[in-house]
Amino acid sequence: PESYLIHGGRTPNNEISSSLYLLTMDSRGCNRKLTVRCKEKELVAEVPGARYGHTMSMVQSRGKTACVLFGGRSYMPAGERTTESWNSVVDCPSQVFLFDLEFGCSSAHTLPELHDGQSFHVALSREDCVYFIGGHSLTSDSRPPRLFRLRVELLQGSPLLSCETLDTGLSISSAIVTRTGPSHKYIILGGYQSDSQKRMECSTVILDEKGIQLEPLEPPNWTPDIIHSRTWFGGSAGEGSILLG
Repeated sequence: PESYLIHGGRTPNNEISSSLYLLTMDSRGCNRKLTVRCKEKELVAEVPGARYGHTMSMVQSRGKTACVLFGGRSYMPAGERTTESWNSVVDCPSQVFLFDLEFGCSSAHTLPELHDGQSFHVALSREDCVYFIGGHSLTSDSRPPRLFRLRVELLQGSPLLSCETLDTGLSISSAIVTRTGPSHKYIILGGYQSDSQKRMECSTVILDEKGIQLEPLEPPNWTPDIIHSRTWFGGSAGEGSILLG
């Protein structure tokens, strides 16, 4: 069934969560009343720690489905925190976590291509591949134009993960993504090129059998409120629509 996954997040009280929730919708009864259900899912084995600014993507391979979690930001390890740095955050180790929603078993994977932590990147998936685009690195305080392709083979026993660095990425963080239809075609807008510069350009992304294609897209006529505001806030409203606030 169609569902929505929520993992982690940071609250205004500077608390960071490690919980995983599954949201589903039920439409039952004679009046077909719509009910939203939220259930916490327990993970076992190598469980991802509390974080925010990460991504989760679904992959399909050999008739199986799994969830890929990558990136994010969290507090410094307990042994390194002092009174002055108690609320200081760091990029999480650049591990890939893979878990199934049926049994809740999680595994951590380290890949040599993913050697720097990254947060607030874009992740798009098609079949057994996930593409990681852009993101911000605290270590270098930069948004390098990174683009990685992660391939996940859900073999009997243990999965096989491989990663490839691609040439053409985007220097972007905290972007908003919407899917424009049933095919794997997306629009990326918003986000930041630097801490003080919003990204006013738009891009289209197409995932097909050959890989990924990124193309510039004519941006809309931004309203003065959006042009002069300090921050982007919004999300996908589905079918090529984006809600901005």
